[in-house]
Amino acid sequence: MSFAERYLEQTARVIDALDAAAIEAVASGLADRRGRGGRLFILGVGGSAGHAGHAVNDFRKLCAFEAYAPTDNVSELTARTNDEGWDTTFSAWLEGSRVRADDAVLVFSVGGGDAERGVSANLVRAVDAASAAGAGIYGIVGRDGGHTARVADACVVIPPLYPEHLTPHTEALCAVVWHLLVSHPALKAAETKWEAVAPA
Repeated sequence: MSFAERYLEQTARVIDALDAAAIEAVASGLADRRGRGGRLFILGVGGSAGHAGHAVNDFRKLCAFEAYAPTDNVSELTARTNDEGWDTTFSAWLEGSRVRADDAVLVFSVGGGDAERGVSANLVRAVDAASAAGAGIYGIVGRDGGHTARVADACVVIPPLYPEHLTPHTEALCAVVWHLLVSHPALKAAETKWEAVAPA
């Protein structure tokens, strides 16, 4: 079996092991926050930061959900990092956005943050700040889900069936899950372009 065949087989097995009920819980929770007039703040680092910007577009355009990601504003992100340090970049941004009880925070992360190990401390602090404000906490994370999974209202943990490919499977399937969410009847508010213009 080639590497490509093995990798695709692994991906299929990870998808089969996803918890559909957890995805439904995230969809329901996000729909509830949108219904309250809340906003959606999407947090991610590295590849997950790229996902966050893409997902902001999808939630705004397809779900009519006011959404933002701190990593979309590189000027503010680098100023906060330079002046205050990395660990508070996201929590300070949420506080500056006046995060409140009707809002939702959605975390994309391979590890979900781990204060004890000093991993993704900015995500840990942001989740704690949002939780203290009463905002809903949701996640699409990998491994054991870390801090995000422990405190979230609902969280999808991408099953870590293949530790040697933990990061690529988690990041790839995060995109699958959020595209499922923006297509979910509880959240979808507009047609995607190509489906709308497809021939009858």
